[in-house]
Amino acid sequence: MNTMRDDSDILAPLLDGIFEEPLWATFLDRLRRRTRADYVALTFRPPGMPLNAVIHLYAGEPSPPPVSQHYHNHLYERDPLPYYQLREGRVYALHELLRFGEPEHDTFYRELLIPSGMITMRMMRVMEPSGVNAWLTLSRKKGDFKPSDGASIGAIAPYLRGALRTFVALERERFNASVAAEAIRRLDFGWLTLSSSGHVLDADAHGTHLLAHSNILRRSATGQLSARSKQLERKIAAAVRALAADPSTRPRAIVLSRDPWLDMLLIPTHKRSISAKPDPAVIAYIHGDRWSSADRCEQLAELFGLLPSESRLALALTRGMTIAEAACELGLTVETARNYSKKIYAKTGARGQPDLVRFVLRSVLTIA
Repeated sequence: MNTMRDDSDILAPLLDGIFEEPLWATFLDRLRRRTRADYVALTFRPPGMPLNAVIHLYAGEPSPPPVSQHYHNHLYERDPLPYYQLREGRVYALHELLRFGEPEHDTFYRELLIPSGMITMRMMRVMEPSGVNAWLTLSRKKGDFKPSDGASIGAIAPYLRGALRTFVALERERFNASVAAEAIRRLDFGWLTLSSSGHVLDADAHGTHLLAHSNILRRSATGQLSARSKQLERKIAAAVRALAADPSTRPRAIVLSRDPWLDMLLIPTHKRSISAKPDPAVIAYIHGDRWSSADRCEQLAELFGLLPSESRLALALTRGMTIAEAACELGLTVETARNYSKKIYAKTGARGQPDLVRFVLRSVLTIA
């Protein structure tokens, strides 16, 4: 690289390449043009991938499909290139990578490199701090690379190492987030972030789906969170205003629907975002149940050996109703409901309503 202006032409897309699709496409193409290479590739194996699976990114003309297939079917296990023996950050020429005159090395050159147009080559290995390796490979069909090309490739090493480190860290965070999101999804939790005036600022996939398809909550044309009933809408709005005005206020729980079950927990947020979006005042965690009450009663009956009348009462109790409230909801006398509850506790092993709730929440029904 001759000047800092020249460097920026390569380094800017290298640093931004982790957000490109395909990854680093602009960087690889510009490096190919800069060095007049016919082919440039970046190969690495992110954490968790099997040994025979790598990410292979390239610019230029790849190996012909039959040659590539031959490599994956036969030559892969006999690849003589000393990938992990390369000194990190050093640029190697082809004669330093292959020992010409040795049958295995000559076969690799004859059956893969020549048909792929890799007559001359430069390769560099970089390793980011967690141990992930990447190999930058450049090749030509005719003519060797200049010393200045090797210097240009070597100068990229610290920046490529940093970009790789950022990519690996992002991938780990994405993986952790996907695992957490899947667990939350199976528990039927979603979230919305709200402004102090009750406008929906952001939502996860479950919250977005709920707003789009539920007849209980929706986002109005002005972006306001609205509810099926005006009474429920006023209750949510009042809770949002109270939490936004005083973040030390206790979280508010609101039942949105009883069948299918849907409830909401509103909590003030103390976190601030560095994005361009406005900071939320309140987070609304929404918990739903994809099963109807009838389905849940059947599942409770199967799991704990309850009678239909007992499973209906058990479901009401696990949803936070008192004995008296459940009796009224189910058309029972309070005394009958108490008798049923004793049988429920005996069959489930619960010592009371809190125990019953814990037993159900810890059972497989939470991910059914």
